[in-house]
Amino acid sequence: TADTLTLPFNDLEPVRALFEQAGSEIACVILEPVAGNMGCVPPAPGFLEGLRQITRDHGAILVFDEVMTGFRLAQGGAQQLYGVVPDMTTLGKIIGGGLPVGAYGGRREIMDCVAPAGPVYQAGTLSGNPLAVAAGLETLRMIQEDPALYERLEARGRRVAEALRHAASEAGVPATVNQAGSMLTLFFTPGPVRDYPSAKSSDTERFARFFRAMLERGVYLPPSQFEAAFLSDAMADADIDHLIAAARESLRQAARQP
Repeated sequence: TADTLTLPFNDLEPVRALFEQAGSEIACVILEPVAGNMGCVPPAPGFLEGLRQITRDHGAILVFDEVMTGFRLAQGGAQQLYGVVPDMTTLGKIIGGGLPVGAYGGRREIMDCVAPAGPVYQAGTLSGNPLAVAAGLETLRMIQEDPALYERLEARGRRVAEALRHAASEAGVPATVNQAGSMLTLFFTPGPVRDYPSAKSSDTERFARFFRAMLERGVYLPPSQFEAAFLSDAMADADIDHLIAAARESLRQAARQP
């Protein structure tokens, strides 16, 4: 970690200041284009575009960690959704249909550095695993053959987010709901939530009560306030109805308990 510098999400000024101070020493900027590891936090308007310009100006590589967002927010991931193209992209098990596999890609001049074309050796125990690759190819085929998929997921995410906001307000629970496509998080804080400090202002004890109440009603949420939830196209309208009804009851219960 001695060679890693951490900066706040959704704030370009610290990024500019760091590059002005040590731009020639910075190899790359790595981030989730939509944060998922502090709960769902979408990029503020202009944030990704600003990072693209700063890294380009200083000759640094911009890397998008699309392990969560790749093929989830759009067929081309968050970079397609927000119109910002990084130099490199990392992807996770979604490209294996949920099986253990990962991938990275980037500009040709970068990828030409990787063996066998270049001197950088990379290998893994499950590289090219036949089962994972077969499942991934089938997943990608299904995505390509369903042009309305992401519209459905966005509509479903928007419906759940709006219902959670309304239910929290009805229950008198201070809350913020962030949503991007099928990703969303109910933060137990008045918000807005746009970075890690504002996410950390959440009432985690109330979240724990809400989580347990939802579990009692047959809905298994991510067990941490700081994890994003994902909706699936496999969920029927009845499943979404049940989720919303359970959330309404659970928020009332969480509001009553000390």
